[in-house]
Amino acid sequence: MSTVSALPMTRVMLRLHRPALYVWAGLLVVAGGLLLWLYGPLTDAAASAWRQWNGCGMSACAYDQDAILTYKSLTQYMSVAVNLVPFLVAAWAGASLTGREMESGTAQLAWTQSVSPARWLTAKLALPAALVTAGTGVLVLLHNLVWSKGRGKIDTAKPWTDLLTFHANGPTTVAFALFGLVAGALAGLALRRSLAALVVSLVATGAVWAAVSVARPRLWPSVTTVTDLTAYSPRSLGLTVDEGLLTSTGARIANPYCGSSEVPECRDLYDRLGAVGYYTDSHPFSHYWPLQLTATGIVLALTALAAVLAFRLLKRHTGSLTTPKERR
Repeated sequence: MSTVSALPMTRVMLRLHRPALYVWAGLLVVAGGLLLWLYGPLTDAAASAWRQWNGCGMSACAYDQDAILTYKSLTQYMSVAVNLVPFLVAAWAGASLTGREMESGTAQLAWTQSVSPARWLTAKLALPAALVTAGTGVLVLLHNLVWSKGRGKIDTAKPWTDLLTFHANGPTTVAFALFGLVAGALAGLALRRSLAALVVSLVATGAVWAAVSVARPRLWPSVTTVTDLTAYSPRSLGLTVDEGLLTSTGARIANPYCGSSEVPECRDLYDRLGAVGYYTDSHPFSHYWPLQLTATGIVLALTALAAVLAFRLLKRHTGSLTTPKERR
């Protein structure tokens, strides 16, 4: 596609989806502003309040409870908001990006003129993908900065293993947003109904999000730790994959969750089972980025597959990916 022909198509895209562009810009401004507020004065105020609280000991003292509660609530809301971005993108892509034009016949009209189906779909995906990647990337970066600044300073801060925090802090959310975009475009082409495409794109995005989240602990080799039975429970390094009892033969058996072997009843139970310690397969914080990047790669591969299916479906519907003028 030449630069001359690409520019008018870009202008048409921006004009056609101007309301969505305004909503997207407004979302980024509001969410970005709240995250910057969290990153700056609110984190400082909450950290100071926690220092006051921890310095009280067992005695009553004054501390800024409002700062702690405001930080806790807003960080939870922002984690949910960042995780919802892929679903908003998927809903828009299914209902508006292709579904509405296929339903109204606007796309078919464009194909009979100077725009080939392939160029039409490329323009439909390229510009939104760039805007979605940039916007979602900014939100993820700001969320990560907020979480990193509060880590170790705010007692109620979510751990990195928390599912919403994990996704909001890394590129998996950007990958989910891109998948939602392409899945919505594919659903619009396949169903040719905006409402049906909206529902299917949301379901597909939710299914991929859930599947990757469930598989998350097993996307990277875990670290095994052994804990003495005098402890009340196995010791995890962070994100737990599996845990149980380890016998003298090295066999792994289920944990009866009795407690410490210093309790006579538990000691007798462990003796009958032949247990010599707890085992835990888990991921330390150093595995955060390997898990993130592996999950991101899987979602991007699914996104590429959905894009290929969209172009093949379009070719099957139209019989050709070029206009009559281009074939001449």
